[in-house]
Amino acid sequence: MFRMIAALCVGLFLAGCNASPSDLDKPAVPIGAFKLGHAEVVAPNLEKLLISQEASEEELIAAVDGALEERFRRYEGTQYYHIGVSIEAYSIPPSMAPGKSAIALRATVWDDALGKKLNEETELFHVIRVFESRLSLSREDQIKLLAEEGALMIEKWMREEHAAKGWFAARSEEKPTE
Repeated sequence: MFRMIAALCVGLFLAGCNASPSDLDKPAVPIGAFKLGHAEVVAPNLEKLLISQEASEEELIAAVDGALEERFRRYEGTQYYHIGVSIEAYSIPPSMAPGKSAIALRATVWDDALGKKLNEETELFHVIRVFESRLSLSREDQIKLLAEEGALMIEKWMREEHAAKGWFAARSEEKPTE
């Protein structure tokens, strides 16, 4: 009996680790005056790591772009910002091979009105899925989960930068009087 309960708990834990971010089901908490203008995803230096299944640049770009759009189109601020992401590397091990699913992303944020980057150096993100049951996940599911976690990490970073540096603070629309 104890073994059955333990196995059930482990199974539920692993299933929870594979779930997509549930915060998308909740109303978006504004990030200052942020509103997504464009999300641009590229993969000019894409590297396949370790023992990995193949994934095309187009497939990875589509997954990351879709995750960014889903996450950031929810924000209805008054100022446009653009997010640029470069996919640097990935690992999508086959179901029976040892290893971890992973993706490396570089991100930058542009202020549309000012026409400049908010971060001079790109921010590097490593998404590594350690606790996952690849036996129940297809290659496409692994890619989707990596993309969703990457978008969530970018959002958390943007929130931290807004809190620390006021990245998305509302600007006055009034013109100065002469």
